[in-house]
Amino acid sequence: MKNEISYIGKQVIELQIKALKKLKGAIDNSFNLAVNKILKCKSKTIICGVGKSGIIASKISATLSSVGTPSFSISASDCSHGDLGRITNKDILILISNSGNTSELKNIIKYAKSNKIFLIGIVSNKNSTLYKSSNIKLFIPEVQESGFGIVPTSSTTTQLAIGDALSIGLMKKRNFGKLDFKKFHPSGNLGNKLKTAGDLMLTKNKIPFVNENQKMKNALKIINSKKLGFLVVTNKQGLTTGVFTDGDLKRLMQKKNRIDNIKIKSYMTKNPYKVDINTLASDVLSQMNKKKITSVCIYKKPNQKKTIGVLHIHHLLNNLR
Repeated sequence: MKNEISYIGKQVIELQIKALKKLKGAIDNSFNLAVNKILKCKSKTIICGVGKSGIIASKISATLSSVGTPSFSISASDCSHGDLGRITNKDILILISNSGNTSELKNIIKYAKSNKIFLIGIVSNKNSTLYKSSNIKLFIPEVQESGFGIVPTSSTTTQLAIGDALSIGLMKKRNFGKLDFKKFHPSGNLGNKLKTAGDLMLTKNKIPFVNENQKMKNALKIINSKKLGFLVVTNKQGLTTGVFTDGDLKRLMQKKNRIDNIKIKSYMTKNPYKVDINTLASDVLSQMNKKKITSVCIYKKPNQKKTIGVLHIHHLLNNLR
């Protein structure tokens, strides 16, 4: 019995794999036209479907909104009870239907035509009302469903996939990057992964600054008080000329018996590793591990020599868990 159920599960997935392969082969210039049309839209992209397609519409709409394309979904049945008023001729309407002839869609299609609302149809039937009425037709090949061939499974997978493809296509065309994505996902695991150096850095009086002409005895007082294991060494203009770390101190003490009156610039590490304020914290951590360092200076473009913050590896580890 257990093996039989596993076999059924694999068959369901196999049918969906075949469906996605058919969809991949059906992507044509209509897809490009749809992406470019939505890109030029100055208002909202409204997505609607019936039944299971309505659930897919909600997911596609949420994905579009999360990657920079303002969108909301509406219920096909609610459209016959007032929700059509939410759609204007400045919007783009995407209707999703496997058959394209669902009765609930007819009023919506009629409304779109009479109000000159641009219509994109995601549909599997070329002889349907939706296909014939759409300004851009995103054709999804007919696929074999699971469950006696009648349960919407493979078809909804392809609908979801083409919605994801539209979303990522628009994301790329808008040059919507990780930092843009972060603005819409400030919390949770995604927000954590997208934290930047600027989000976590220590600033102002927490930065262990020391002038490059400072004598070692005074510099050591600062390194002990700040408790970060390093100093940011600056010139009289306040620009960073190097760093002095616990490792530098150990190497110096192996060479010299008396170090109190040595100027820190004589034994600092020049050209230290530094990053822009918008660098992802996870990337900073990766580079620090690779370079086997425990601290980093933060700057803001275009002035790489002006340290505005610092990060210690322990701080990064505590905030990226």
